[in-house]
Amino acid sequence: MGAEQTRRLVKNYLDRFNASDWDGMAALVGEEVVHDINQGERQIGREAFHRFLVENSRYYDEKLGDIVVMTDESGLRAAAEVTVRGRYIATAPGQPEASDQSYSLGAGLFFEIDDGAIGRVTTCYNMADWQRQVGDG
Repeated sequence: MGAEQTRRLVKNYLDRFNASDWDGMAALVGEEVVHDINQGERQIGREAFHRFLVENSRYYDEKLGDIVVMTDESGLRAAAEVTVRGRYIATAPGQPEASDQSYSLGAGLFFEIDDGAIGRVTTCYNMADWQRQVGDG
């Protein structure tokens, strides 16, 4: 898979996120995808990845903007810089009380491509900034 195909794959992944298309996102990752969650655990497998997306959508209503996708020449690695604009709609376990607070955060996503699918995705953002914006920091 070349750099342009990888760029399109990552853009498709991000577009499906913006459409809240969790099934579509899961279809773009490998069966044994490694999902590194910001300041959280590492999850392995498409099923766990899909469960995470569905569960998170109960608490957060998010869209990505200002999207810039970058790839290495081989097409095996990619990154995306985004702005996450969201609403905190229900209290997530271990997080501050939700009351439909709005937030906006810069975030980075890092991808490893394996056999035409996303084999690893790591998401990074500033948790302290998010907590400050929703009123617990």
